[in-house]
Amino acid sequence: MLAASPSATVSGSEPQTLRMGRVVPIHPVSRAEAPQQRAQRAPRCSACAMRALCIPADLSAQELARLDEIICSTRSVRRGDTLYRAGDAFQSIYAVRAGSFKTIVMHRDGREHVTGFQIAGEALGLDGVGAAHHNCDAIALEDSVVCIIPFAQLEAVCRELKPMQHHIYQMMSSEIVRESSQMMLLGTMTAEQRVATFLLNLSRRFKARGFSAAEFNLRMTREEIGCYLGMKLETVSRMFSKFQRERLVDANGKTIRIVDPEGLARV
Repeated sequence: MLAASPSATVSGSEPQTLRMGRVVPIHPVSRAEAPQQRAQRAPRCSACAMRALCIPADLSAQELARLDEIICSTRSVRRGDTLYRAGDAFQSIYAVRAGSFKTIVMHRDGREHVTGFQIAGEALGLDGVGAAHHNCDAIALEDSVVCIIPFAQLEAVCRELKPMQHHIYQMMSSEIVRESSQMMLLGTMTAEQRVATFLLNLSRRFKARGFSAAEFNLRMTREEIGCYLGMKLETVSRMFSKFQRERLVDANGKTIRIVDPEGLARV
């Protein structure tokens, strides 16, 4: 993933499981069916193992039931398919239930710039709140599942549930902080520091989700990492090799093991 460790499983009642870090439908859907249209009844927030990452921890049973009313479906998105595109009308935000995504903007000359990577428990679609349309594409890095949250209904619920309103404000604030951190990363850090910061950030996010902070699979390519960090593919590969020589990281294909997190933080 950005994916869980190979032994992880996805909790909930949706018809899929996580095998070797990959979401696999238990009942495969015909390839002729458009991935963006495959909506299924969502597991209830009140029974979801991911709820501590998506909603406030102190909601009552009655308040959780109110959320269950609006988060009524999930959508499966196959690897490489698009959840939404730049210019699409904004209607919903999405919570990544399983799998991972990248968000991209396209330059006028057709070059792709990666603006972020989202893993399980994180939100997608907040970019559309201001202008009422999305300003980036969201593309699945692996077979993934999202919960669909209609924003107009969420706003109504937030007027009733102040803890949920505060939680949405926190999510938006986190997006602002993330973008500011990205600007600092690109503007002030060396190539080594950019890659080290990227790996440590992923490590913290996996740990918060109950996965290993020391060993995880990268679902993005080295080239996509470079597009995100403002570096060439060759530079990213050279940094991984350097960290491996210095015994900071053990990289075996897309499997990353952080050997010396303190040393990596000192880069």
